[in-house]
Amino acid sequence: MSHAPDAAGDSGDRPETAPAVHAVELQPQGWRFDAPEDQTLLLAALDHGLRLPHSCRNGTCRACIARLVAGRIDYRIEWPGLSREEKDEGWILPCVACARSDLVLDQPQAINLFEVPPPPSARG
Repeated sequence: MSHAPDAAGDSGDRPETAPAVHAVELQPQGWRFDAPEDQTLLLAALDHGLRLPHSCRNGTCRACIARLVAGRIDYRIEWPGLSREEKDEGWILPCVACARSDLVLDQPQAINLFEVPPPPSARG
């Protein structure tokens, strides 16, 4: 039985590799999530049920601003809405930032969507 090359990459081309994934810890809560290098920190957090403050998702409104405590990021845009001084102090915009190593972020306003307490009427 012969096997013909197909469009899935059996033609000898190098197989596509999945993007690297980095661990991210949110402080002071201690929550953790995985962030693929090809996804913004905001979207990766949301995929794991962690809501970071956000609005514009394009680096201009600054609603998502957080402090990078440890690790390295790259931006999807050339110049996000941060001053040079803010960048030097470790501030980042997770809506346009992608992980390049494991990270620790200080973002006290984050919400865990899976740990929301029930409304008072449901508590009995």
